[in-house]
Order: sequence, then C-alpha cells, then structure tokens
Amino acid sequence: MTIAIASDHGGFELKEDLKAFLETMGITCSDLGTFNGEESVDYPDFGIELSRKVSDGEFEKGILICGTGIGMSIVANKFPKVRAALVWDTFTARMAKEHNDANVLVIGGRTTARELAREIAKTWLEARFEGGRHQRRLDKIREIEKMWGMG
Repeated sequence: MTIAIASDHGGFELKEDLKAFLETMGITCSDLGTFNGEESVDYPDFGIELSRKVSDGEFEKGILICGTGIGMSIVANKFPKVRAALVWDTFTARMAKEHNDANVLVIGGRTTARELAREIAKTWLEARFEGGRHQRRLDKIREIEKMWGMG
C-alpha cells in the first residue's frame, strides 16, 4: 500500500518518524513535503496538494500533520470526497475509520507524542469502515458536496 503524507514545519519531525514507522509495516509513503523543519512554511500549501491527490483518486489515503492538526483538517475538508479526521488517541482514530470512513488522518505534531502517533496511525490503517447506518450518514455528506457542486 502507498499513502500520501505531508506536513508543515510544525509537523515535520513527526512526519519523518511516521514515515519510518509505516515502512516497517510495509507501507510506502509518498512524501509531499515539507522537506525541512527549520523554515516556516504555510500549511495550506501542503494540505492542498495532498487533499487534491486524495480527492482525485491518485491516493486512497493520506496523513497530514501540522502543529495542532486544526489547520490541516480545515484545508483537507474543503475537497470533495475527502473525509479528514483530526484525531488525538487510538479511540478517535478507530472511530474515524469505522464510523466515518476517514480517508485522511490528521495529527497535531506539537500535541501528539511520537509513540502515540504511531499507535494512532496503525489503528487507523487497520480499522475498517462498518457501513450500515454509517453509510447512510456518509451519503448525506455526499449530498452536501453535490449541493455545492463538489461531487
């Protein structure tokens, strides 16, 4: 499996750690930047690139990391077919996938310890969408996208 991953400077160190961890799980990461944690960058630039690629179907899944995760989650959810979830523990990571079929995981680089971020990513990647009543709810979200010409 190949997933897209991107961060701003506030998430750079965690992104690098997660890439190495995911590779031990046999997952290839397509790194969309930033490639330097020292220089301040604008998180929308990296969130836009990853979200566009998920929205267009180039990648099935993506992981975004910024200082808190808030900015990246706002950016990502502007794109049709992107269901980005800002999570802070393994429970929210599992629910993001099982109930919301989140295809973009968002983590705060300055608010989440490395070991926890690894557990979050693993949990999210291993969880499966439950469908059923949850599909009905996702269908309602798709209707919103269509209403705004996004779907």
